[in-house]
Amino acid sequence: MRSRLVAFLIFALASSTVAHAEDLKTVKVGVLKFGTVSWVLDTIEANGLDKAEGIELDVTPLASTQATTVGLQGGSMDVIATDWLWVSRERTSGADFTFAPFSTALGAIMVPPDSPIKTLADLKGKTLGVAGGPLDKSWLLIVAYALRTANIDLRTDTTQEYGAPPLLAERAKQGDIDAVLNFWPYAARLEALGFTQLIGLEEVVRELGAKGEVAMVGYVFNEAWANKNPKAIEGFLNAAAKANELLATSDAEWDRLRPLMGTNDPTFNDATFEALRRRYREGIPERPIAAEEADAKVLYQFLRELGGTKLVGSGTELAPGTFWHETSQ
Repeated sequence: MRSRLVAFLIFALASSTVAHAEDLKTVKVGVLKFGTVSWVLDTIEANGLDKAEGIELDVTPLASTQATTVGLQGGSMDVIATDWLWVSRERTSGADFTFAPFSTALGAIMVPPDSPIKTLADLKGKTLGVAGGPLDKSWLLIVAYALRTANIDLRTDTTQEYGAPPLLAERAKQGDIDAVLNFWPYAARLEALGFTQLIGLEEVVRELGAKGEVAMVGYVFNEAWANKNPKAIEGFLNAAAKANELLATSDAEWDRLRPLMGTNDPTFNDATFEALRRRYREGIPERPIAAEEADAKVLYQFLRELGGTKLVGSGTELAPGTFWHETSQ
């Protein structure tokens, strides 16, 4: 009798576990293979934060930002990470993608140790590496800032060398370029090698009218999918927020992540680790969505003016609905 009761309890427990697993909503996430979003997703999965929210992540590492956007547009991905400017442009063209902030960490212009470059004016006549291309958002915001505060046009007063972030970081380390505007993870790596930040985008956006630190990159998903699957998107965003809470407070969690952070980086050391951890923590969003959206509207006008239709499309302002408001569920 006792053995039958034990067998029944085991069967009931197993059935409950299977039923619970079947109840989990799968959220397909496309992410850059070595991007910082992968740190969040790894934290979510390692700590069971997704299952605690009633979802299960299906993470697909991809080689480029273009691959992630193609996956989202084609319906093979539910969530990717990209910027609100892309979302606004797509909405202007009739799509219904929407954006939830991921990080306020932005890029910076970095100069080598002992560089004579101390101000933006000192960049005149110098070679400046620019991650991305001539329509890169950080570059255009820096251009707007220099025009306003230093009365110089970096587009004509410097020689730009465009390229991929890791390539430009290496060129800077080798002394082949005088300074480099790079994305924050690469700027942090250069900082760990003794490079100095000439100016960070956080200072730039404030000068251009932002009231706080702006999340340029976020989680992007289809609004129709989110409205159809409110528990899935709520669960994902809650899990991501809880992962950030853990990363903001737990050094042990960063120690666990460390091998992932140093992948494909033979120079990765304690200084690099500390710089990346500090900058990531500083970039965890803390402001209400309405404040983020208001600042995005301000920065959009500078980007539209300098980047034109090649950057923003036919829009004249940030498209309504670009930022996801949970009340729209």
